[in-house]
Amino acid sequence: MSEELAQGPKESPPAPRAGSREVWKKGGRLLSVLLAVNVLLLACTLISGGAFNKVAVYDTDVFALLTTMMLLASLWTLFYLLRTVRCPNAVPYRDAHAGPIWLRGGLVLFGICTLVMDVFKTGYYSSFFECQSAIKILHPLTQAVFVIVQTYFLWVSAKDCIHVHLDLTRCGLMFTLTTNLAIWMAAVVDESVHQTHSYDSSHSNTSHHRFAPDPERAGSSVGGDCPCNTAICQIFQQGYLYLYPFNIEYSLFASTMLYVMWKNVGRLLASSAHGHGHTPSRISLFRETFFAGPILGLMLFVVGLAVFIIYEVQVSGEGGRTQQALVIYYSFNIICLGLMTLVSLSGSVIYRFDRRAMDHHKNPTRTLDVALLMGAALGQYAISYYSIVAVVVGAPRDLLGGLNLAHALLMIAQHTFQNVFIIESLHRGPPGVEPRDTTPKEPCRGLTFANLDALHTLPACPSTPRLVGPSPEGPQEAVAIILAPRGHWRRRCLKDISLFLLLCNVILWIMPAFGARPHFSNTVEVDFYGYSLWAAIVNICLPFGIFYRMHAVSSLLEVYVLS
Repeated sequence: MSEELAQGPKESPPAPRAGSREVWKKGGRLLSVLLAVNVLLLACTLISGGAFNKVAVYDTDVFALLTTMMLLASLWTLFYLLRTVRCPNAVPYRDAHAGPIWLRGGLVLFGICTLVMDVFKTGYYSSFFECQSAIKILHPLTQAVFVIVQTYFLWVSAKDCIHVHLDLTRCGLMFTLTTNLAIWMAAVVDESVHQTHSYDSSHSNTSHHRFAPDPERAGSSVGGDCPCNTAICQIFQQGYLYLYPFNIEYSLFASTMLYVMWKNVGRLLASSAHGHGHTPSRISLFRETFFAGPILGLMLFVVGLAVFIIYEVQVSGEGGRTQQALVIYYSFNIICLGLMTLVSLSGSVIYRFDRRAMDHHKNPTRTLDVALLMGAALGQYAISYYSIVAVVVGAPRDLLGGLNLAHALLMIAQHTFQNVFIIESLHRGPPGVEPRDTTPKEPCRGLTFANLDALHTLPACPSTPRLVGPSPEGPQEAVAIILAPRGHWRRRCLKDISLFLLLCNVILWIMPAFGARPHFSNTVEVDFYGYSLWAAIVNICLPFGIFYRMHAVSSLLEVYVLS
């Protein structure tokens, strides 16, 4: 008897298999992360080295590395798609939270703009083919193929929880994620170099161009000069430079979706988790709103576009016009950020009266969203605190300095309270789900109420003014759906708040993404820190602030749907 009891636990197969699976899962993740870190560090070294003319790393070396990485990632993506098609049991589960329709829709939109950018880039480098390396023309063509293949892959496979070739899949996903990050870094560095050259040109008594051509970066691999004198060449140049923000956002969107797929490799989901997503089957814009949020948001959006155009036109003029442009720019941003802060606070106050249950289910997508919101906000925090120190300690203290200080303080407050509102919204359950009562109650199923007054006599079912009869899943079952009228106005307010914040974040993304740089036009920080240090701070932190706006738009759209 004692020997049988001793042998019992040893012969139980589930525990050892579960333990070995968990250990190997961590090992596979570690292997893929090490691969991604090494490849990313190599890409960072070449990209950062190629940004300086005195370093013997030319842009052709960067293009060669990126082209090779995109080709390898495209081949692995095609292999993944073919493997899942030939193996029906490769994806036994699909994560309902991963890859929502608005995220995939944004990926497609930015992907189309990236393809247009590749067309302009190919035309630009083809304009002086005689003194260019062939890799500069091959790079945008390869990127176009990579964008098409990856967009289709993420559209059809973003929800996959694959269970075959786990280590190979983790390494492939991490390598593709690293490729997108390398493309993002190259675009950010190229944009920063053009901004720096434009600033140097405007402060050397030359004509001010938003993007002045850089002979070293526009030349061949040996630094030869390739002039862009024709009208078609200049159109292609300006076109692809203005489309860089869409390429940057595409790379970041793809990276977030790939990370969620990497987390879902080998993941086991319960049968009830298949349909646990909160996303409704039909999304109707402006449905059940007071229209105050969308109207006010659209007004600020239109006014913001006008302010952005005025700023871009006047900032290249004389000092008086630049001063006026900065005053208009800061005034609009102060009003917009102040309203967004108050609205975010109002949303948090409404949640204090909301009885919806908190969603504690494991959700890699939501965890990533929260981490990205908190991490990306650090970039704007850093710029704001540097500006506060420069304005308070530096001199002189004038109107522009006061506006700059108010703008920096409101930027910190707006990011803080908006993050609180979004994160709390993402952790709320769907409407109608209230905290569970621990006391057992008789479930109200299998009943059809012909008389509304009879509902009051049932102890388990509170009164409701609206009932739905038989369930479409079966003729024998009827379900009573309870809609609390007290929460109706709260849902409308939350939808208005989310739409208002969404539109404001869009206009606050457009301004810095398409060239608004008051950090350099306003010389307070430049005079205090020096141009080199301040340019490094802005060029490192601002891309994270731009990404924060677009990621907040995606999260607020989910908040709108969940409300």
